[in-house]
Amino acid sequence: MRLPEELLAAIQSEIQGVDTSALARASAQLTRHYKAADFHTPAIAGRAQRAAYLAVRLPATYAANVSVFSEVQRLAAGLEIETLLDLGGGPGTALFAAAEVFPGLRKATVVESDEAWLELGRNWALQSSRPALQETQWLRHDLSANFDAPPHDLVVISYALGELPGAAGQAALRRAWAFAKKVLVIIEAGTVRGFATVLAARDTLIADGASLLAPCPHHDACPMAAANDWCHFAQRLERSPLHRRIKGASLAYEDEKFSYVVACKQRPPMAPSRIVRHPRKHSGHVQLTLCTRQGLETRTVTRSDRQKYKLARHAEWGGSWEE
Repeated sequence: MRLPEELLAAIQSEIQGVDTSALARASAQLTRHYKAADFHTPAIAGRAQRAAYLAVRLPATYAANVSVFSEVQRLAAGLEIETLLDLGGGPGTALFAAAEVFPGLRKATVVESDEAWLELGRNWALQSSRPALQETQWLRHDLSANFDAPPHDLVVISYALGELPGAAGQAALRRAWAFAKKVLVIIEAGTVRGFATVLAARDTLIADGASLLAPCPHHDACPMAAANDWCHFAQRLERSPLHRRIKGASLAYEDEKFSYVVACKQRPPMAPSRIVRHPRKHSGHVQLTLCTRQGLETRTVTRSDRQKYKLARHAEWGGSWEE
């Protein structure tokens, strides 16, 4: 996956003039901050850290959002997404991803507590060729405080719910569910901690009557958690030359790992099984680790079943598997 040219140009324009060595140090500081999960102090403390976030983290979170939104579009093909509410949206990363995936998007609202991110996102959106982005409403609110918003077809909290303390996170989640007319998307980093945030949100949403669209094929207790494991997926994205220099990386790509859950107001079609590990492809057979309606299963698909074997050879981690 590659960022749209408009977004790439906007990022490059914003970070020009910041020394590459300063960007590398700031990127390392951001990594340490997020790994420490210390959200009592802001992760972004200056221009270099803001630029490092735009160069390194924004492309990764954008890729995860596009991956999840594409799954929503695939599994609920008849679902019209015309309005979006992005909670804790930063410079509008999820907004730009949604505009790429949902062609019918016509109105959006971004809620963010950082005024600098709001100003940056607003400027980018106004320069966009997409009318829905140009007309976006940008609101300054802290997700940990009470606030109101009109209903939107799609509500997303992307890489933000886990930064809120327990009670505030639960309150923000329930507000988000109340604001969602059709779909609520929660995305977090694909770490043990990120999955714990998604799992807690999943349990709350099921208890509040939500129907799950993805990635879960059932509403029972998560079998990955029961197995002392964590459910996460990955999206490969292309690194820019500057991104590689900042990271000191030789590969032209990286894999952003993320956990997510998609909840619907109306019950969607029965979800297929989910491939929760890289398929093990051998000569003559493929082994799949699946989350099914009956729990975790290992399925071996042999060459003798030509149709399914062909599908299994092309199957990928995170994809669906029809029984």
